[in-house]
Amino acid sequence: MSVPDTVGPQVTEPGVQRAAASDRAAARPPDRPRRMNSGQRRKLRTGLLFISPWIIGVVVFILYPVIYSISLSFTRYSGMEAPTWVGIQNYVTAVTDPLVAKAASNTIFYAIIAVPLGLIVALSLAIAMNQNVREVALYRTIFYAPSLIPAFAMSFIFIVFLNPQFGVFNQVLNLFGGANVNLLGDPTGVKIAIILMAQLGAGNAALIFLAGLRNVPRTVYEAARVDGAGPIRQFFSITFPLLTPVLLFNLITGVSGALQVFTEAFIVTNGTGDPDAGALFYMMYLYKNAFGFAELGYASALAVLLFLAGLALALLIFWLSRRFVNYDVEAG
Repeated sequence: MSVPDTVGPQVTEPGVQRAAASDRAAARPPDRPRRMNSGQRRKLRTGLLFISPWIIGVVVFILYPVIYSISLSFTRYSGMEAPTWVGIQNYVTAVTDPLVAKAASNTIFYAIIAVPLGLIVALSLAIAMNQNVREVALYRTIFYAPSLIPAFAMSFIFIVFLNPQFGVFNQVLNLFGGANVNLLGDPTGVKIAIILMAQLGAGNAALIFLAGLRNVPRTVYEAARVDGAGPIRQFFSITFPLLTPVLLFNLITGVSGALQVFTEAFIVTNGTGDPDAGALFYMMYLYKNAFGFAELGYASALAVLLFLAGLALALLIFWLSRRFVNYDVEAG
């Protein structure tokens, strides 16, 4: 009587099965990319048509000017004749130009004071606008209204307000026996005046802070009150840590705006940007070289340096944000 070679199903070791599967996968031809059908192509064309104004705007008003400015930064160009290639001479001049150093120092002074002060003012306004009172809608309107005033109009208001002869500021000082002060004529005073002027536009950042405050879960505050935490403890242990993503956004936008401060300084100095008056900010000096001295190549080099400085600061802030930005409600 003969015995069959195999009885029942043949059992193969798992390792052999995996090896065979891998061999089949290797022998299989690579998948070809799927081609879009007519409906998908039609949807793609429709989508591109709808976003084409944005694409055209980015290319025409952002990408092309940036590339053109970079190319002009290596030339001497007045806008009246063809550009002349000078290599890195504009950048060498910018590094050794004392007025560039003066304008940069004024801008850094402005940013160091205006940005943190603006964040504090905006957060304070947001907390005030987040109170559960009957008139909160009116308060929000009052707090936000100054940010709607154009910068040039606010600058003229401050010029009248700080006038050394008949300004309200000096009239108040005279009531308390003080002498008239010409803040707009003092190198430090004019920067302080422009910094205070910028705080009237804190309403935009306050609205962003307010949105962050409204997203903090109420249950977290209730649990903190049960544990005996007071308002100050709740702010530093709950509110502030959960607002750090919003703080990061407002910090980036605040630094970007501080590096480009221009309108207030232009109006306060009557467009001169006098270095002795202390209002010669970086953008003001860039403007004077481009449209006052017809040095468009040199102004383009200054613009490129400003872009690189802003990019470096943004990357630094993002790197530091890993230590203080909290995205987890349960953390901290």
